[in-house]
Amino acid sequence: MRPGPPLPESAASLDPHRLPRHVAIIMDGNGRWAQRRGLRRVRGHVAGAESVRAVVRLARQVGISYLTLYAFSEENWQRPAPEIRALMSLLRRYLRQELAELRDNRIAFRALGQLHRLPPAIQQEIAAAQAATQQDPRMVLAVALSYGGRSEIIHAVRQLAREVKAGELDPEDIQPELLAARLYTRDMPDPDLLIRTSGEFRLSNFLLWQTAYTELYFTDTLWPDFREEEFIQALLEYQRRDRRFGLTQEQVERLSAAPGASR
Repeated sequence: MRPGPPLPESAASLDPHRLPRHVAIIMDGNGRWAQRRGLRRVRGHVAGAESVRAVVRLARQVGISYLTLYAFSEENWQRPAPEIRALMSLLRRYLRQELAELRDNRIAFRALGQLHRLPPAIQQEIAAAQAATQQDPRMVLAVALSYGGRSEIIHAVRQLAREVKAGELDPEDIQPELLAARLYTRDMPDPDLLIRTSGEFRLSNFLLWQTAYTELYFTDTLWPDFREEEFIQALLEYQRRDRRFGLTQEQVERLSAAPGASR
């Protein structure tokens, strides 16, 4: 995330008061991008890392507070061992190369998922990156690794069950907020916008609880080709939508006009 080129002209069309606070991205299409070029799949992952840099930089520049990237699902452990090793190596390299830039740009790094399943060396790199980037952050970059939405919910439910069994919690007191407070994203707002690249139309077990009211944006662009201009187009589409959360438009307008109302 070294200083990049100026923002595309289309960024001037963004309304700074209507930006999503939290954007989540399913980074899909690295393998297909490589195969279409006659390259090994790992080359697609390397190219995709450049898109990560571009998107993180742009998110920081325009003022998005939280960016969550789906990098490695729990299902991805079923991929060929050489590809998994390449992905872990790429992650380690990214953390080492970008740590100074994350810190300089006041971006806090955070990993979400079953981190205990990752190789010990990767766990150490993650811990070091998290510890080094927590000082007065202006943006949070969360990367989902060995992550599954259903497993995350089960983990939270088991924690609630243990509290009930220990007499620390009455089952009748369990509310959505209590479960949300036990998710990996417990101190993060739910995503306002979820982007999926490569033309697929599914969540793929990503942030299942958190995306109940999230705006979804799908694009045919493969992840290695998703750069600043594509990101801006997704943000502009988000700003064209009306988010009502089950309310009527009139109710939303009244709430928005109320003193102290926030977007």
